[in-house]
Amino acid sequence: MAILLTGGAGYIGSVTVEHLLSQGEAVVALDNLSQGHRLALGTIVPFYVGDIGDVALLARIIKEHRIESCIHFAALASVDDSVKNPMAYFENNIEKGMTLVRALLQAGVRNVVFSSSCAIYGEQKTIPIVEDAPKWPKNPYGWSKLFFERLLESYDSAYGLKFVALRYFNVAGASEKHGEVHEPETHLIANVLQAASGKRRDIAVFGDQYPTPDGTAIRDFVHVSDLAEGHALALQYLQRGGSSEFLNLGTGKGYSVREVIECARQVTAREITITVQEPRPGDPPVLIAEPSKARAVLGWSPTRSDLPTIIRSAWEWSLRNPNGYARS
Repeated sequence: MAILLTGGAGYIGSVTVEHLLSQGEAVVALDNLSQGHRLALGTIVPFYVGDIGDVALLARIIKEHRIESCIHFAALASVDDSVKNPMAYFENNIEKGMTLVRALLQAGVRNVVFSSSCAIYGEQKTIPIVEDAPKWPKNPYGWSKLFFERLLESYDSAYGLKFVALRYFNVAGASEKHGEVHEPETHLIANVLQAASGKRRDIAVFGDQYPTPDGTAIRDFVHVSDLAEGHALALQYLQRGGSSEFLNLGTGKGYSVREVIECARQVTAREITITVQEPRPGDPPVLIAEPSKARAVLGWSPTRSDLPTIIRSAWEWSLRNPNGYARS
């Protein structure tokens, strides 16, 4: 019996593989390598290069490895890109996701942990954001995640599929073995550290006129290793017979873009140049989680998610791996 991780060679997927293996779990990874890195996993787990829309491949993996549950990471995940190319997001995140769930159900797999997003909430009047807050995404990426949540909920009622949808806030940091490598890079902390290392000339601040104390957007950052632990706890919860749930994974504390940059300056002891640009379409001014439900349901509490620890772990990983997963 094994756990299937779709998107298992990606940033969060590879850290979750690392965490599950440390707990003695049998893991199989599937990734089309559009954003993932084959070298992130090496030979430590059975790995398939392929797509979640490939019916024959899914059936073979599920049968050969006796898959009993799935953690579904595989998705396109850029807010900005989704505004420019919504078709790709709906096709990949919804249409192909439906193919995956159909294959799981046909094989009798009933436990799914889903990589959702705080992007489903859109702009909120009440902060921090609770799970039953109104949901009106500001971008196609958020809509694709919200639609898939509704799909899982319907499949629970109709077919007995049990799931935990984990609504991430901003994921950052690195584990000992795995860090963040995207091309292009879209996440704030990774880009700030590229500016600190000289890989980019400056860091773009998208908007400095938001209704926040310093005018820049505020986000809730969670360490990727804390996030990986949340997935393992969610899977254990389902395996114990838990009912389907929607849960925030965040800290309940927000940092502005300027605060992140200043913290990175202190951690790296490097100068970081800022250029202010127009706000990006689809970016809410403030996103901060209310994480108490995840604590109550899963017993999850982030222990590495203070901002200096997040930035230091990412910086140290980047110094050890200046070429990312590419061999020197």
